[in-house]
Amino acid sequence: MTTVAPEIRPTDTAVPQPGSAELAAIIEEIRVDAVARRAAGGTEGPHRAVELVRRHRLGAVRVPRELGGGGYTLQQLFDLVIDLAEADPDVPHIVRVHYGFVEEVFRLPRTDQKSAWLPEILAGKLFGGANSELGTRAVGTYSYETTLVPEGDGYRLNGVKFYSTGSLYSDYVRVTADLPDGKQLSAVVPVDRAGVEHKDDWDGIGQRHTGSGTTVFHNVRVGPQETLPFFRGADVGTRARQALPQLFLHAIAAGVLRSVTTDASELVRSRKRSFVFASAEEPRHDPQLLEVVGTLSAAAYAAEALVRVASAAQDVATDAARTTGVDAALEQDAAVAAAKVKIAIEEVALRAAGRLFEVGGASATRESNHFDRHWRNLRTLFSHNPTVYKARVIGDLVVNDTPLPDTGFF
Repeated sequence: MTTVAPEIRPTDTAVPQPGSAELAAIIEEIRVDAVARRAAGGTEGPHRAVELVRRHRLGAVRVPRELGGGGYTLQQLFDLVIDLAEADPDVPHIVRVHYGFVEEVFRLPRTDQKSAWLPEILAGKLFGGANSELGTRAVGTYSYETTLVPEGDGYRLNGVKFYSTGSLYSDYVRVTADLPDGKQLSAVVPVDRAGVEHKDDWDGIGQRHTGSGTTVFHNVRVGPQETLPFFRGADVGTRARQALPQLFLHAIAAGVLRSVTTDASELVRSRKRSFVFASAEEPRHDPQLLEVVGTLSAAAYAAEALVRVASAAQDVATDAARTTGVDAALEQDAAVAAAKVKIAIEEVALRAAGRLFEVGGASATRESNHFDRHWRNLRTLFSHNPTVYKARVIGDLVVNDTPLPDTGFF
């Protein structure tokens, strides 16, 4: 099934600034939309929310202000991600690949071919990704069954991708494929080009409306101006690591934990019934329930604080990549910080999502409350690039000074 995104007419106004009333109003509208969709059965995707992202050009927040963008630092971007995730965690997940693409456009060396995409970014257009394949034996390697075969001055693209996060809602999709000589090349093509087929078949237990399912490419025409170089793991030292999209997931988790705290506090505040052996007549004054809510609030705070600290390392590495070129040492610092955030918050977050039910009794488990969505979303987010591998690599670095892997998600 192909889903056509609603027509958007981006405004000519400035990108909303961090902390502004305008940005807060957009995020609130996204939250209200998510609540309404859950109440209606939760079968519809966040098309209205993505429309707001386009219309207000939130995809251009990292573009310098002098070029017409928002001029956000990465720390400010991650603050935005947390806010969006609190409103609807599917929405920042949908644009995760987009923000990585924007960073690539501005990373040195700047080229005309990369810069040609800037007007589209400034116009509010969104870029999804389609790289992973279910047939690949080792996740994170750089070899694909999808192919780009030269034809005339361009190429023909054929293949099947999975985990195509955001592509269902985007205007363009970036896909990486093998050339006949075994090297790789990336193509950026419109999502509605002939031969591009989107299947809304993502059936994960969480993050259900991220469009993370299958994209099929049937003999798709790719123009020469629609290709970008693809840097392999062997290019470490001249390429950026993948720490930014990793930390992006943890920022979404921090936003989910905010929602866990909000739902728990509202549940305790609104409950009238209690148990005969409870410590207080009203749940809102029960010290045991208040202790649980306090613990949840602290978990959310800790996750957010860790993301913000790690995002500062991202800012340093990315500023270098934009001004003097990719610095391998700074990239490693940022990658290590992002990995440590994941290792530190996973168990705390999942436990917090389960403890929400401790303050609500059996009625909290009613499906109409949708409280289970928090654990399912967190479990799905943390299942990206399992923590056991991250922890082992960090341990090997700490004990033996073993370098980070040059492939995979570091």
